[in-house]
Amino acid sequence: MSTTTSHTSEPDGPAGGPADGPVRPARLIQNEATTEIPVHLLFRDDPDPAPVPLKPAVVARRQGTGEQPRLGPPAVAQRPVPQVDPDLVERPARVLPGAAGVLAGACGAAGCAVTSWWAGLLPPLVLEALRLPAHAGAGLGPAQWAAYAGAGALGLFGFGGLAPGRTGRAWVLDLFGRYRGTVRRSGLLWVNPLLLRRRVDVRLRHWRSEPLPAADGGGVALRVVALVVWRVRDTARATLGVEDHETYLRECVEAALARVPVEMPGGQASTNAAAEALTRLVAADAAAVGLEVFSVQPVRVEYAPEVAAAMHRRRIAALDAQHRASVLTSVVDSVEDTVTRLTMRGLVELDDYERKALVKDLTVAFCAGRGETAP
Repeated sequence: MSTTTSHTSEPDGPAGGPADGPVRPARLIQNEATTEIPVHLLFRDDPDPAPVPLKPAVVARRQGTGEQPRLGPPAVAQRPVPQVDPDLVERPARVLPGAAGVLAGACGAAGCAVTSWWAGLLPPLVLEALRLPAHAGAGLGPAQWAAYAGAGALGLFGFGGLAPGRTGRAWVLDLFGRYRGTVRRSGLLWVNPLLLRRRVDVRLRHWRSEPLPAADGGGVALRVVALVVWRVRDTARATLGVEDHETYLRECVEAALARVPVEMPGGQASTNAAAEALTRLVAADAAAVGLEVFSVQPVRVEYAPEVAAAMHRRRIAALDAQHRASVLTSVVDSVEDTVTRLTMRGLVELDDYERKALVKDLTVAFCAGRGETAP
């Protein structure tokens, strides 16, 4: 690094102090990449030197060297993680065995029958079948109507709450928009009929997408069909956290394909790397809404219709060039092996001209035998 030292025309005094006359500017060492350094600070033992006003340091490109200023790595903004209501977490709902609902419904039906007998509304055939004593009946008064209402409500409440629970299915219950729990039990159950039931499939599921837009490492447009293995882990978030969790999962897969480059079939390592990256991104986005994603595998990759013809011709040309290179390598190896054997066994003695001629003839013969034309 070159330095320049500024001098003044006035000499120093005998004791190293300033001589009489005008005040001299401080001598400085300065270049284009560092700050200005006073010369006297480098050779003095004075702990408290006189302050010297300095210009701000400037780091710039050196002229004629092509050197660029060094910059730190650009700050990468973190992707926002989807957030849902932290209180919206699956919890078991309060339900009763189905026998309780059957008993309540039977009691309500029996109450209606007794009230009809009390009011004298049962026909004689029913009285004989039920072996009830004949009763003149008091008619339909306020008491009878109240008994009908109570027995009917009990019967409807009992029978109306019966529901069969199935393995692999769950119900999400809510009352007036408020989450009241999830039912994952199987068998005949009694659930409060005032609660709204949303059936959710919690089995392990496979979803095969339609062709989705994607791109390879070079930016060429592709169409990818992805196979997703997933299931609902938290029924409360999957049902109430989003409008439709299946639509949300499809959009997560489409967004991941827009960020991860997918290569055409032919390389197992690239396919596995793309599948791992897609699985990681989709699982992270879907976990916030209670979905558990196990794998996202591209099962069919093809070029987009607008570039398919051009890329097909390009791929055919690349395969043809690769085939020609392999054939030429095989021919050269065969010629080299033949010439080496002939000379090492002493069958022929060749000078440079004869060796070149033999190599040329053998190359033509081998290429003709492989269906190729000699260059």
